[in-house]
Amino acid sequence: MAGSEVIEVEHKYSPSESDALPRLGSIQGVDRVGQPVNDQLDAVYFDTEALALAARRITLRRRSGGPDAGWHLKLPVTVGERREIGEPLGGDQDAVPERLRQLVLVHTRSDVLVPVARVKTSRSSTPLYAADGAILAQFSDDHVEAQSLLITAEPSRWREWEIELADGPRQLLQDADTLLAADGVPVSSLPSKLARALGSNYPGDPAAAPKPSPHGPASDMALSYMFQQIRALKLHDSGVRVDAPDAVHQLRVAARRLRSALATFRKLTDKALAKVLRAELQWLAGAVGQARDTEVIRARLKDMISAEPPEMLIGPVAQEIEEHLGAIQQQSRAAGLAALDSDRYFRLLDSLDAFLAAPPLSPSASKEALPTVGRLVSDEQKRLKAAVRAVDVATGRGPQDAALHEVRKSAKRLRYAAEAASPIFDKQAIALARAAEGIQEILGDFQDSVVTRETLLTLAAQSEAGGGSGFSYGRLHALEQLRGDQARARFYEVWQESRPKPLRWD
Repeated sequence: MAGSEVIEVEHKYSPSESDALPRLGSIQGVDRVGQPVNDQLDAVYFDTEALALAARRITLRRRSGGPDAGWHLKLPVTVGERREIGEPLGGDQDAVPERLRQLVLVHTRSDVLVPVARVKTSRSSTPLYAADGAILAQFSDDHVEAQSLLITAEPSRWREWEIELADGPRQLLQDADTLLAADGVPVSSLPSKLARALGSNYPGDPAAAPKPSPHGPASDMALSYMFQQIRALKLHDSGVRVDAPDAVHQLRVAARRLRSALATFRKLTDKALAKVLRAELQWLAGAVGQARDTEVIRARLKDMISAEPPEMLIGPVAQEIEEHLGAIQQQSRAAGLAALDSDRYFRLLDSLDAFLAAPPLSPSASKEALPTVGRLVSDEQKRLKAAVRAVDVATGRGPQDAALHEVRKSAKRLRYAAEAASPIFDKQAIALARAAEGIQEILGDFQDSVVTRETLLTLAAQSEAGGGSGFSYGRLHALEQLRGDQARARFYEVWQESRPKPLRWD
């Protein structure tokens, strides 16, 4: 079971001890009911003492007995659906596998994972077959004994049924719900055996994001967007830790969107706190994102070298680039992981959770969303126009390059502000976000060119210092400068033809 991962889709039911087994063969699509197999399962659930995982409907257990004995981490996806990640049992019963520990560290932070409940299950499992012999689902009749390890209390006992899909359609679960309801057996009101084992200690439902509306308070729209970005940041944390594709980029985007929202909507919250959070999010994006920046430059130079005539590559150019940027990328990834393991990051997460739990709203937050948000987003559009004017007065390539970078950052902030406003401004905000994104992408290409040229100058100096030739780096630098100039020209063309238009709300 090493490194296993599946999507678990199941429904749980609460029969009485005297209820007869359901007529499983009458479920639509079930051709044959197999023979039951009996197992004795013994599971110990792990969490922090404050139940940080349970509060997010995450379960982590070590279970012996049955065909899938091992460690199981279950992460919620949607209602009735969880992502289950497995690891072998191992020798130490209390040592959570490192991979699973890393995947929940964004929630557990500095707290230690400890046993919080023990659940023993006498299970009778029955396969449900389709006409072609495929297993549609597994039906389990469980007799459960559970003991909380957080408090001294008598064990609780109950009976539970589960139907877990294998190759069957989701409609099978709906048909099963109907069948069992007709027999007076309800769907379980609790999400897991752990919830019942912990009883009143099991955390309540997490706070939901507010639903913005045009005539509701402006804070609902801002907080709804911030909820989304904090959720995205936490979601991609685990991906960064296990080096999942694009995870670094997505975590940094979430941090930047959140930072941007705190700036755009600062009049709706406590400005001092928003400033502190923005500074910490900037640190996080920088610490984690350096590896991504290096990866982009590395890929850009690799493409350029591939397009070059062989006679134009004098010396081990490709090797020197890979060694230089490979070392930087490795160091940057280590620094990014160190940041994610730091107390500073954990305190930032604590602060973001506290911000959502008790938003520090200003008097302006209660004002009507449509005009209030409209003005705040329009302020970002004016900010972008001012940044463009600053380019026109800048003299020299260096100052102009820096000014264009500020335009890109302003366009990005406008884009994120318009995205946040889309629930109440709909197509108007979507069009504004797309226009700002177009500018951001053009100037993103321009900025990549600036950084790549700086890298090429460094590589040329290193090559010449080692007795090599800087010719190829000079050629690549010239090509990259041309590419940058073309991006600069595209920006001015787009700005003249389709610059972002302000929102209208009257």
